[in-house]
Amino acid sequence: MNSKANRMVDAKQAAQKIAFSPFTFHSVIALLELGILKIVDDAGKAGIKLSDISQQSKVGEYAVSVLVEAGISAEVLSRQGDKILSTKTAQCFLYDETTRININFIKDVCYKGAFYLTDSLRSGKPEGLKVFGDWKTIYEGLSELPAEVKKSWFAFDHFYSDDSFAQVLPILLKNHPKRIFDIGCNTGKFECSLFAHGYKGEIVMIDLPQQLQTAFSNLTQNGFTHNFSLCPMDIVDKNSILPDNPDIIFMSQFLDCFSKEQITAILKKVSAVMSKKTICYILEPFFDKQTYPAAVFSLTHISLYFTAMANGQSKMYQSSEMIECINEAGLAAAQIHNKIGNYEYTLIEAVKKAH
Repeated sequence: MNSKANRMVDAKQAAQKIAFSPFTFHSVIALLELGILKIVDDAGKAGIKLSDISQQSKVGEYAVSVLVEAGISAEVLSRQGDKILSTKTAQCFLYDETTRININFIKDVCYKGAFYLTDSLRSGKPEGLKVFGDWKTIYEGLSELPAEVKKSWFAFDHFYSDDSFAQVLPILLKNHPKRIFDIGCNTGKFECSLFAHGYKGEIVMIDLPQQLQTAFSNLTQNGFTHNFSLCPMDIVDKNSILPDNPDIIFMSQFLDCFSKEQITAILKKVSAVMSKKTICYILEPFFDKQTYPAAVFSLTHISLYFTAMANGQSKMYQSSEMIECINEAGLAAAQIHNKIGNYEYTLIEAVKKAH
């Protein structure tokens, strides 16, 4: 067989994996939820027979056999003689927090709505969101999502950016700011980190009203009752106006929730309340700044969540796209910090352009 034929065989193999990937996904979910993956992994290098898996899991041998065979094809499991063994991939699903959070996010938040991806691409609206409720964006409905969906959404939303705060806080506090605006504060995790770090100044929390209610509750439950104020606002509303006199404006994984046109409009609104000394910090995971192909794969697929479920218009961006929006808004990237945290976030320090 010549090299061209070999390439076609490889291409067809890759195509079949994509064609059957929904069943691959759900077979792994079933292996996890039925306890089969854990049973096989606990058996160690000796492996375990199908009949013993069935006995321990209390799942019929037919069900065990089809799941195990699918797991072997997906390289989640392997076979040696009549024994089934675990793989490193299985251990990722069992023990790796990143993998667990990602698969729960896709299963609970995205899977049903992903069916409407093509409709969303045509309309520019999150058509998949209707599986949960009648909202324009997922952010409007967060407080009303089913409990398991909400849990997976917040776990995913916080897991990556929260990892960056330990490196970000010293940068933000280097000039001893007295007044910080957190735009898109979500549940107040940043505020809790900021106050725990010893910050004594004022922080203005800016977000949708329903988000601020959750943030306020989280802050007070953690014992923080002073030095913050709530500013309910839909920042994309043309009539909304930001407060004055910030020393710092902070946006953590916020601007990727908007289209490029909306990002530029938001940054223009931000620029209008900035002085020459104000610094606007933008914290984002740009897919062109990632070291590992798996991270690029994940981020570009998260864009499809924004398309089908979140708002129909936003995505995960390349750093050059964000710099373009910053420049169009009359700001300049004065300094860029790459490789922030374990998930390689980028922190951009934006200032007003000198005229």
